[in-house]
Amino acid sequence: MVLPVSLPDTETFASFYTGYNELLINNLRAVLNKSGFHCLYFWANASSGRTHLLHAACHDLSLSNKLISYIPLEQHLLLTPDILFGLENYDLVCLDNIDQIAGYLQWEEAIFDLFNRLLENSQAKLLITGNNSPKQIPFNLPDLASRLEWGQVYQLKELTDEDKLSALQLRAKLRGFDLSTEVGLFLLKRVERDMRSLFDMLNKLDKATIAEQRKLTIPFIKTVFNL
Repeated sequence: MVLPVSLPDTETFASFYTGYNELLINNLRAVLNKSGFHCLYFWANASSGRTHLLHAACHDLSLSNKLISYIPLEQHLLLTPDILFGLENYDLVCLDNIDQIAGYLQWEEAIFDLFNRLLENSQAKLLITGNNSPKQIPFNLPDLASRLEWGQVYQLKELTDEDKLSALQLRAKLRGFDLSTEVGLFLLKRVERDMRSLFDMLNKLDKATIAEQRKLTIPFIKTVFNL
């Protein structure tokens, strides 16, 4: 089964601002280069970068023509657990937002079975994200939480306001324009402060500056967003 999900080519390790997550990033990239089965679980609040890191992992292995699977479990109501069949033969399996299937026993059992097949086949790397540590997610199947703790478990630390500014400037630089500190601080004070919203806003501003042939200034931002 092919899941109709297009992974953004802008979400790579190069475009991820590390902040205080250097240990997690280093170990995540190390896992991708190891042989055999390895599981890594990391958790954080929504829009803190966990999906970005899964996309980055997929991007890295796709460059080596590896077989990868990314499944956004927040869409589980549109899918069936059958989508997990055969993934033990892949090189990388990413399960995003596993907390979304807590309480759905068929999904919990299917993921538990997938974990056992991956372990037996000893080929794929398994990356899983959630909004909490495994023990704090209300699974109906206690053994699933235990399985998720078999590998490495990390909390993805959220960025400070200073780091968010640096992350915005990094993303702007990769898109080919400069974001001044003055403009960046203006944005941080006037829009949603989660990174997903900030990056979406930056994309809109980038397109607007190209369309209007204008520099990214505070007056221009006020015009675009009617501030």
